[in-house]
Amino acid sequence: MNFFPRSNYVDSNSPFALSLFSDLVYKYLSKGISEDKDLVILCIGTDRSTGDSLGPLVGHKLSPLIKSYKDISLFGTLDNPVHAKNLESTLDKIYGDFKSPFIIAVDSSLGNYNKIGYISIKNTPLKPGSGVNKVLPAVGDISITGIVNVGGMMEFMVLQNTRLSIVMNMADIISKSLYISLLKYHKERDYILEK
Repeated sequence: MNFFPRSNYVDSNSPFALSLFSDLVYKYLSKGISEDKDLVILCIGTDRSTGDSLGPLVGHKLSPLIKSYKDISLFGTLDNPVHAKNLESTLDKIYGDFKSPFIIAVDSSLGNYNKIGYISIKNTPLKPGSGVNKVLPAVGDISITGIVNVGGMMEFMVLQNTRLSIVMNMADIISKSLYISLLKYHKERDYILEK
């Protein structure tokens, strides 16, 4: 039986985006992670390209919110981005430091015009760099992507000319949704452990 919802896309411009997406993240997190896994949030992208800055912006916004959680590790911020040149070494570090990491990967993507501004979540790895024809390792037990612009041609140029407001709005929704979901997850887990 599949517990995942039929639609895993949310329009970040919807007034209900935060509520809808945080519910989705919580469902995926609570059904996917087990007690013996270390939770790692990996935000992929670079601050040198507007369209590719979604991951580092999410990491930047989420970092102060999760500081008090000792059991959550975050990689990829504006100050220390994880991108094509250091993704493999970052994955080596994650798999070296954590015996059994459960990775939530966040990245931007290109898609159809009518899906710009949509964010999605899946219980499959994401393939960073595939929108710009880069071959990088697939990553994540859960993947979160935000469609920042149209794909199909001149991807590097498209990413450079993406509107910052679209990326910032999605980064807000994703970072807050992750935080709300982690609060719920920890509250529920602590309640079960107290019983």
